[in-house]
Amino acid sequence: MSAPGRRYPWLAVAMLWGICFFNYADRQAVFSVFPLLKNEMKLTTVELGMLGSAFAWLHGLGAPLAGAIVDRIRRKTAIMGGLYAWSAICMATALSRNFRHLLLFRAAEGCGETLYYPATVSLISDYHGRQTRSRALGFLVTSVYVGTIGGGFFAGLIGQRYGWRWSFIVFGGLGILLGLVLHRYLLEPRRGAAEGLERATKPETRLPAAQAIGLILRTPSALMLMAAFVCANFVAVVLLSWMPTFLYERFGMSLAMAGLSATLYAQLSSMAGAAAGGWLADTLVKRTSKGRLMVQAIGVFAGAPFVALCGITHSVTWLVVALAGWGFFKGMYDANIFASPFDVIPPEARGTMAGLMNCVGWLGGGGTAPIVVGLVAQRSSLGFAIAITSVVYCLAGLLLLVCMGLFVERDSYLTRVSQTSET
Repeated sequence: MSAPGRRYPWLAVAMLWGICFFNYADRQAVFSVFPLLKNEMKLTTVELGMLGSAFAWLHGLGAPLAGAIVDRIRRKTAIMGGLYAWSAICMATALSRNFRHLLLFRAAEGCGETLYYPATVSLISDYHGRQTRSRALGFLVTSVYVGTIGGGFFAGLIGQRYGWRWSFIVFGGLGILLGLVLHRYLLEPRRGAAEGLERATKPETRLPAAQAIGLILRTPSALMLMAAFVCANFVAVVLLSWMPTFLYERFGMSLAMAGLSATLYAQLSSMAGAAAGGWLADTLVKRTSKGRLMVQAIGVFAGAPFVALCGITHSVTWLVVALAGWGFFKGMYDANIFASPFDVIPPEARGTMAGLMNCVGWLGGGGTAPIVVGLVAQRSSLGFAIAITSVVYCLAGLLLLVCMGLFVERDSYLTRVSQTSET
């Protein structure tokens, strides 16, 4: 193929958007068929929670290794290989006959998807610099919302009409077809290309894994951002894993309608929030290194009351308001999840950074949320369990405020100086 043109950086984001759609549609499908699995296999609430956590545990455990690999191989190889792997595993889930089978395939899917996101955000960061990075990653994250809606609704609809197994066969098969179409057109940029032409023309730097991890651990802003992500991801996974069941039980919705309602209002609002958060962060970061963190802090603090409202309301109208409000401010935070740490971490360690972010976010947040909420729900109610997670959102906001006040300006400056000295 010929060299990419000026528009290719955004075309690359669009292609990765399509892959990310199936990444999230595949992982969301199981939650919409929880009631069918519960009835067919006689599963308890905690066992259902374990299906959500199994994905998160393996996804998180594999993330550090995945990030280190991404910094050393062609990211296109990691992205396309991951797509084929998790799509095949998704289809194989239809073979499950008991809880152990389901748990195995959910865990395997977590492993299959672990390479994708570090490779994707690292690749995008080399097509988009500080001026457009939040918008590019904000656009990418809209695929998370659309994929969640599609996975939630169509898995419920297909499961309701044809049985839950066909949901996994359809999504997995479509993912493999997409990979075959896009394999030719996704191109690998040079690491550091977005940081300046001179840097991009030099031989690529390959940091040893231990050195890259050491660099991250010596950067306080990176550590604070990871801790905040644990809290934010905890709340996000509650929305993805338990909301369909909550709507099915409290409001008597059908599987398809519960799967759609649990995702539609929140995820569409998240798309708007991601667009607003990406634009606002790219604007503010021109004035202050705190810009992206400011937007993230607004997202979690403003979103917390809507999280609480979701769990306590018995009104469908107020539920829609709560889901939409939660989604909008969640989108503002999400647009900057990786753009923020990339301001304080150099290009040659960004895959490792993304891997560590995913590790702590999914193990500390996503891996615990479904089970913790399931346990609380058994002792009180699912609504109360959802509402109380608003406190975790506030904790994320406090961590972001500490990072803004103490660390980010210095760490961002040191990273820019180190990049300038290398060029």
